[in-house]
Amino acid sequence: MYNRPKIDIPKTTFEKAFDIITSVLFIGWIVYLIYIWGQLPAQVPAHFNGAGEVDRLGSKWELIILPLIAIIMTPFLAFLEKHPEWHNYMNLTEDNIEFQYKNSRMLLNVVKNESVLFLAYISVQSSQVALGNASSLGFGFLPTFIIILFGSMAFFIVRSVKNK
Repeated sequence: MYNRPKIDIPKTTFEKAFDIITSVLFIGWIVYLIYIWGQLPAQVPAHFNGAGEVDRLGSKWELIILPLIAIIMTPFLAFLEKHPEWHNYMNLTEDNIEFQYKNSRMLLNVVKNESVLFLAYISVQSSQVALGNASSLGFGFLPTFIIILFGSMAFFIVRSVKNK
């Protein structure tokens, strides 16, 4: 791999807070699914089209897939957060290494937490559609998802390029 130094840079308050908020909401998501499980019909929305409308139904057991994805993805990305020396950089120098490591780690932190929150939203909204309390994810979900996720990535990439 690379011969980059491993530097101990403490997590920022933002990273810690975002991790805690996402963890609390993840637990709430699981508790919610357990609470409503008996009320769910056998078939629930399993896929949505680009307009946020249901285009496939599946077993209510498919609702477990999204929390499982979050459970697998989160520790993997958290592990990568702890190793910014493994990340890819355009211009890494002695003068900018600490900033670049922190910026790259924050990018992973934000993407990890946003992804979990979006998975939770999709799952909760799927159950709400199944229970008759909603009709879709909403037309604005996909553009919002794309803008937030890719906007976050662009923000950290631009910061990285500006601080060469």
